[in-house]
Amino acid sequence: MELGFSPCPNDTFIFYALVHGLVPSPVPVEPVLEDVETLNRWALEGRLPLTKLSYAAFGRVRDRYVALRSGGALGRGVGPLVVARGPLRSLKGARVAIPGRNTTAFLLLSLYGEGFEPVEVRYDRILPLVAEGAVEAGLIIHESRFTYPQYGLAKVVDLGEWWEGETGLPLPLGAILARRDLGEDLIRALDLAVRASLEYAWAHPEEVLPYLKAHAQELSEEVIWAHVHTYVNPFSLDVGAEGEEAVRRFFQEAEARGLLPPSPHPPFL
Repeated sequence: MELGFSPCPNDTFIFYALVHGLVPSPVPVEPVLEDVETLNRWALEGRLPLTKLSYAAFGRVRDRYVALRSGGALGRGVGPLVVARGPLRSLKGARVAIPGRNTTAFLLLSLYGEGFEPVEVRYDRILPLVAEGAVEAGLIIHESRFTYPQYGLAKVVDLGEWWEGETGLPLPLGAILARRDLGEDLIRALDLAVRASLEYAWAHPEEVLPYLKAHAQELSEEVIWAHVHTYVNPFSLDVGAEGEEAVRRFFQEAEARGLLPPSPHPPFL
């Protein structure tokens, strides 16, 4: 079974054991590593049976996919940042480089403010574009959260902090989704396999590290582990009641603003 996930350290950390056959799985999995916006677009077509997805994209495919309880990215202090070369009083009229229109980051920025001009580029091109002055600001995710000062850039707003202040809830970023046509029994078994894979990684971090380095955009071990420790947390093992409430609130806010279509389907089994 094809399993889509990003080459970012949090995903490769979680799925190392599963893709290498080191934990029990109901079916063998074949890794398909792509940037998250590519995976988001593919999900609109139902292309992969099991895939990492931004919650923003998930909001558009709830009729076709359901989220696993394990393997996702959700938490506090994990939000996307808006950065610029200097102080930026307002985003209105500003060109803002974004990592994709289907990303949670873009949906969150759309909830935060209006009137900016999105410039869609691959996430790893955002910092250079801002530093070069090609755009006024950048919406950054993944490793860029830890490396933007190297480009001489400054934080304008932490959208995760904004969300937490508005709702008191952790921020949902991404989830592992299974196509509903796989059936509930297989989906639950896959959920257990993903959980076991994460537990294996936590128990064997040094074994996992070469796999992380092989796929990471940023090869510094310090940055790699900072990335893992930021985005892989107890919510990654099980989304829990608070995580479920955060996801429901995220969808409700976006639906109320007309940014996502409503759906009768619950996000989790």
